[in-house]
Amino acid sequence: MIKNVDIKGVHTKIDDDLTKYIVKKVNKLDKFIPKKAKESAHAEVFIKESSSKEKKQYTCEIIIHLPKEIITTKETTLNTYAAVDIVEAKLKNQLKKYKEKHSVLRLHRKVLKKVLSRRIA
Repeated sequence: MIKNVDIKGVHTKIDDDLTKYIVKKVNKLDKFIPKKAKESAHAEVFIKESSSKEKKQYTCEIIIHLPKEIITTKETTLNTYAAVDIVEAKLKNQLKKYKEKHSVLRLHRKVLKKVLSRRIA
């Protein structure tokens, strides 16, 4: 569970339901973060409202601060909840790549591959 989730509204007011929804979605991303990075991970969520003529559009931007990297994703839609869902899906993919890149298992696989290739040769 990501312990520190900061939610800020820009030109919009964020109600309790939206706050709970965002926290729930961001905490689901925890399983895609490596174990050692979970302790220092924290997220910032920005919800922005912009109006053009008769349309209201909502932008959701989530920034996750991890060791060695900062992951940012942004999406604009007509609905706040839809924007949060889309950003969550994008972040899943980015965090999977981060986990593969910085996971300890990856290092073990490389070492095992080298050891096994030397034994065969």
